[in-house]
Amino acid sequence: METDPYFWTQDNGAGGPVHFATTYKQIDMLHHILRNCPQAVNQRDVRGFTPLHRAAYLAQYDGYKELYEYLLSEGADPATVTEDYDPYLNPGRKTPIEVAIKDGPTRDALRFLEEKYANVPKKPKPHADIGDWWALYDYGPETVYGWPSDHEPDYPERRRNAKDVAEKREWKRKRKAARDAAIAAEIAARDESAQKPGDALPIGALTVSEKEDAATTPATTPAPAADAASSAVAFLFPGQGSQKVGMLASAAAELPSVRSMCDKASEILGYDLLDVCVNGPKEKLDDTAFAQPALFVAGLAAVEKLRAESPETVASCSRVAGLSLGEYTALVFAGAMSFEDGLRVVRCRAEAMKAAAAQGDHGMLSVVGLADDVLETCVADARRAVAAKRASSRDSTEGFSKDVVCAVANYLFPTGRVVSGDADALDEVARLATEAGAMKTAKLAVAGAFHTERMASARDALREALADAKITEPKIAVYSNVTGTFFKDAASIPDALAAQLVSPVRWEDTLRALVAEGKDEMYELGPMKQIKAMARRVSAEVAAKFKNVDVA
Repeated sequence: METDPYFWTQDNGAGGPVHFATTYKQIDMLHHILRNCPQAVNQRDVRGFTPLHRAAYLAQYDGYKELYEYLLSEGADPATVTEDYDPYLNPGRKTPIEVAIKDGPTRDALRFLEEKYANVPKKPKPHADIGDWWALYDYGPETVYGWPSDHEPDYPERRRNAKDVAEKREWKRKRKAARDAAIAAEIAARDESAQKPGDALPIGALTVSEKEDAATTPATTPAPAADAASSAVAFLFPGQGSQKVGMLASAAAELPSVRSMCDKASEILGYDLLDVCVNGPKEKLDDTAFAQPALFVAGLAAVEKLRAESPETVASCSRVAGLSLGEYTALVFAGAMSFEDGLRVVRCRAEAMKAAAAQGDHGMLSVVGLADDVLETCVADARRAVAAKRASSRDSTEGFSKDVVCAVANYLFPTGRVVSGDADALDEVARLATEAGAMKTAKLAVAGAFHTERMASARDALREALADAKITEPKIAVYSNVTGTFFKDAASIPDALAAQLVSPVRWEDTLRALVAEGKDEMYELGPMKQIKAMARRVSAEVAAKFKNVDVA
């Protein structure tokens, strides 16, 4: 045990031996591990869970509070936070107590134990490779255990990777230079030949700025090839919650089309969108007014990235859909709106939603693990309970009226729903859903009751913006969030987009329809992997082939 590297190897899914021992209450095994490798008490798995997080997560069951106490006595650090492993349904990095069940007594007991052992010296954060077999084998356990957490070993594969990255960067630089030279030569040749009006160069041969002069926009798609409709390729665009500080940095640096897109966006928006995406701060990027335009552009930037890497994939796309805000990105890609009109509409939508969200105290709550009829009962019971409480309160005239808004707003994947509404009603839904056996309830990091009647004022503002936009027939079939089926024609698009703000999003229906059509080569275009996690719960076969084009 002291010398065998295999014993200490961390499995990519289950964590290291210390995580296994904690999860399965193997106290003797845990004791032996910490005697031989004390640093393992703060070892993190792929989600950032330490043994303390594992014990806290199961603390409502017999024996796990005792494990929590034992780990604290061994120097476990309760201030360690996880990764942001579920940014849409359960966002944020969490301490051990924050992953524990929200039942009051359990968390109170854990806080008591943390106070009890507050003076125990905390073991330092271990190096990430204390569970890596090759590191343990090549350098020996004692050496690896002694590495500080920020140590960067000179691994041979790391040197090879650095060389490969440098070579690829140089190849991209040369390719860009050759492409720019070719474009410049074609433009010069066109100007010199003074060709007739009908002989303009194809759109694909022009720079982005020239494309705009030719009445088209970046990231829209040309008319599909004759056999595209039979293709299994579908493009999916994520919604608000996928934004991440740093996104677009590499895409804008490497792709002139993305840089031009960002410049055009900044001109329309009146601020430097790329700077907000790359440098944040996070609080600013997470603001609805900034997050929605940023994600709209990021989705189209991902199209340009994929187009540069695999133009045939972009040309073969046969279906498009977007989650909430992503629906606008999908419509622009499909050619139903120009980039400029789409961004202006998205800006109006974001600002109007932010303004509507400021009128009162409301938000959104994810609920996982309940059948729809059970969740609907919880929602209805919560509305009645809060309405009765407001009716008896002399403060009921403050903020909203006595009418309670609370409804299921997002049908994301099987038993994965988001309830939207007034804050007091959501608190009641969380309590009732937990009692009914929900696996998880969590408030989302949004400030409004999106997709409910609380967004009525935003809907009215959006209608005006849509009236000023030119909307044409999509070149590719686009799924509507409101119906879970195709937009039937261009005339139906404005009403459906306006309705989306106050209606549930039928995303699970969209994913199931795509699978039923045989569109099993799905691409998520945008930062993070919001949609892949949902697709996995609808079809394991589709998830196995699912691809992400990330610009984070």
